[in-house]
Amino acid sequence: MIMMPASQRRQTTRLKSSSNTMLLPQTLSSATLYKGKIFDLRVDDIREGDIEYKREIVVHKGSAVIVPIFDDGTVALVRQYRHAAGKFLLELPAGSLEIGEDALVGAIRELEEEVGVIAGRVEKLTEFYVSPGFVTEKMHLFLATELTETEQKLDGDEIIEIERIVLSRALDMIDSGLIEDAKTIIGLTLSATKLAARI
Repeated sequence: MIMMPASQRRQTTRLKSSSNTMLLPQTLSSATLYKGKIFDLRVDDIREGDIEYKREIVVHKGSAVIVPIFDDGTVALVRQYRHAAGKFLLELPAGSLEIGEDALVGAIRELEEEVGVIAGRVEKLTEFYVSPGFVTEKMHLFLATELTETEQKLDGDEIIEIERIVLSRALDMIDSGLIEDAKTIIGLTLSATKLAARI
């Protein structure tokens, strides 16, 4: 067992206790530089104690992510080109929410649009910020089971291929680096834990 020096233990305790009393910084001004279809970009001037600084913020309405697990133990993933990454990525179905849209409604919509199935059972797994250092986007993650096939309803600019992979194989693909998308790694991992607990 490795023991932390007493001086470090005292410092850690002080940091924990001080975080409970920290006040939110004050936003002095905010300017929108760009308004887009998917996100806006703004710059905020902030004061935190005696320090003033700027932050560039990508404003996003949030997203719904869904893990479709079929009765045969396969998960449906979508392969699509991601220009920011410069490559094709294998991902869970997901999409931006409309303003004021319930995340569950958005997840069910994306499931049918991208994969062409509807779910008899949809469960919330978690929600998380994508990159809170500069993006407001929060992703809402759901598990979908008891699936029935309908048909895809893709947007005009959506070019995707569906790949059904056994869940255990998908987890191996995370370990080997074949799946690189963060929401997909989180979704597959949490779904495997959730499903294992039912056995």
